[in-house]
Amino acid sequence: MALPFLPGNSFKSTLGKTKHHKSHHFDYSNDVAMLVGQSKPGIGGEPIKGQVIKPRMSSFPRGETQLPNWVAFDQKVLCFDAFFHEEVIEKREEQFRVRECKIYFYLEDDSIQVIEPRAKNSGIPQGTLIRRHRINKPNSDQFYTVEDFNIDNEINLYSKIFKITNCDNFTYNFLRKLGIKISQPADIPVDPYGEYRKGMDGSMQPLRPYEKHDTLKQFLDHDRHVLRFYCYWDDSDSMFGDPREMILHYFLADDTMEMREVIPPNSGRDNVAVFLRRGKMPKDVESVQQPGVKTDRTVLNVFGPMGHGGRYILDSLKTGAIHTEFYKDSDLTIGTVINVLGRKFIICDCDEFTKEYYKSKFGIEQFTPITYKQNAGYKLDRQYPPYNGFGSEEDSLCSCMGLLPKPPKRDFIKFMEKDRHGLESNVLRFLAKLNTTKPIDMERRFIISYFLCDDTILVFEPPVRNSGIIGGKFLERGRIKKPGQPLYSTKLSDYFSAQDLYVGSSVDFSGHKFILIDADEYAFRYMEEHSAEFPLANINNIVQKIKNKIGNSMEDVRAFFARNDPHGAGAINYEQFHSLMLQIDGNLTEQEIMTIARYYSDRSGDNSIDAAKLMVVAQEQLRKRNYEDFAKLLDALQYEDKDKSGQVNAEVIRSVFHAHHVPLPDDMLRAVLTIAPGDGSGNIVYSQFIKLINWKDNPAAPIQYTATQDEGWSGTQPKNQINSVNYMAILKDIFGNID
Repeated sequence: MALPFLPGNSFKSTLGKTKHHKSHHFDYSNDVAMLVGQSKPGIGGEPIKGQVIKPRMSSFPRGETQLPNWVAFDQKVLCFDAFFHEEVIEKREEQFRVRECKIYFYLEDDSIQVIEPRAKNSGIPQGTLIRRHRINKPNSDQFYTVEDFNIDNEINLYSKIFKITNCDNFTYNFLRKLGIKISQPADIPVDPYGEYRKGMDGSMQPLRPYEKHDTLKQFLDHDRHVLRFYCYWDDSDSMFGDPREMILHYFLADDTMEMREVIPPNSGRDNVAVFLRRGKMPKDVESVQQPGVKTDRTVLNVFGPMGHGGRYILDSLKTGAIHTEFYKDSDLTIGTVINVLGRKFIICDCDEFTKEYYKSKFGIEQFTPITYKQNAGYKLDRQYPPYNGFGSEEDSLCSCMGLLPKPPKRDFIKFMEKDRHGLESNVLRFLAKLNTTKPIDMERRFIISYFLCDDTILVFEPPVRNSGIIGGKFLERGRIKKPGQPLYSTKLSDYFSAQDLYVGSSVDFSGHKFILIDADEYAFRYMEEHSAEFPLANINNIVQKIKNKIGNSMEDVRAFFARNDPHGAGAINYEQFHSLMLQIDGNLTEQEIMTIARYYSDRSGDNSIDAAKLMVVAQEQLRKRNYEDFAKLLDALQYEDKDKSGQVNAEVIRSVFHAHHVPLPDDMLRAVLTIAPGDGSGNIVYSQFIKLINWKDNPAAPIQYTATQDEGWSGTQPKNQINSVNYMAILKDIFGNID
């Protein structure tokens, strides 16, 4: 067997002959190596007169764009089918071999690569015969070019003669465009030894015929697809037996089944993982054989001793094979009784995936479940011991639910949603007074803060000079129980919620009775925005209630409004509106009256944002985070300003600030953009805006701190108070269009 040739050895042998051939570059004269031959240049490197130098690279026609070959022909390769004869000596079965191969010619650099496809059991190292590189023509200093390749041509690559027989479509079209006439494809000669080997393989009869069971497609299509059935096994006839619930899993990947038992609590049974392990389930229990009875092959006869020296004949036709029928997915439907190793199971129900599977494959639409679960009967409610006064009620209750006490679970989602973030405090604050007849306590005012994140309440008393009462925290923050509940009870106590606090309500906090007389602007706005949770702040419900109470007495109501509006402005003050609402419906609460008054009110004062304070807060936020990249912000905004107008949209500024990770909250950034200089249509003069927030070059003048927390709020500010109510809009909404 001949070994594959190596390019290096053949190339060295070629170099050894160069000094004896006149066409090569170097030769010896007086034992001195000199450059000779047809390609020897003249004086100064200029060609000699009449000398024609052959091109050393392939020449291609150029178009309008003069691109180099490594760019124009990148990843473009010509592919040829070829073969060569290899002599085989000292072997009787074969004298030569025909070896097929592929020749690849890379157009970008005229390199050549020869690859032989691997044949099964050839015994020859195959693959890359000649690695990719440029190859010299035999006995020449020229390299092979694209003109040397054509069908039915023979090329000599390192003393191996390759006969080209065919090419692919791309090669055929490319050579035609170059103007090369392409010959007809030729057939590759038949390899005599290859045909001999094929004949030998066809005449062989295996002793054990190979049986192929292709289950790969089924596995790939239905891997992790499991049908689930709910089964019932009535084992009441046996001693100490009872009805048993089972779950049947049918694995579509390999048609196997497993059974899992549903063990109810306090049943007295061991909680085993699997009732019947996974495997194929035979339909007939009698077909289940003992180990060794069913085998893949049957020995028909034995000659001589078993083992070494003995001979035997196998049953290739499987005349004595035992065929077992197993359960398939088509056998499992609701109401079917299946035999699981002698036990009768009734399929009563299945899950949604199983129903969809049977609808799509078998067209079954009816999946009426069978009632199989026994009636649980009367179930006693669990009775917990009463609260003993130690710790919180929830903590004491958790210690009664298990041997290992666990802390009570908090509503973490509610805490994250309703916790303070940015300018949203999620704290409802009310102004309250004591419900008492004592003259000293009647003038006292309290701030009741309700925290929505954990339903806790804090009561604070603002200090008043020369009142004789020390102000400060009146009631520690915590959940407050509603009055009138037993102290030690088996049930959890009811606590005050956000719906129990509204203007006009009377609450009892640990024996202290308060009357809520006012609320801050945030509390009113929050309740009006969440009117579904706060029905007393729902303007639609309030208007409908007033409409039902008034009925058809529109003229009387209109006359009352006209008497209190001598100038005919269509609005009256809040005190007159308040008294009219109580005359119409005495059951209206202060919260409802204030809600409708706010909805139809004419506010006095200026509600604009204090620009100076807001800029101080923004600069302080950036200064604390040590942010100084204002030049980069200005460059980014100049890049976004395509028309060079000096203005960009506010949303563009927000996106740029987010991209540069400016440590300024989004709500604060929105507020600052509202007071930034611009044209009033949403476009901001970004250079002045960056200058305003630049705390390093243009620090804002410090302002004196004014309390904004509970201790600083003592009622609705004058600018937020209701000045007048537009009664014409109310009448229009209640009675429709009026003249």
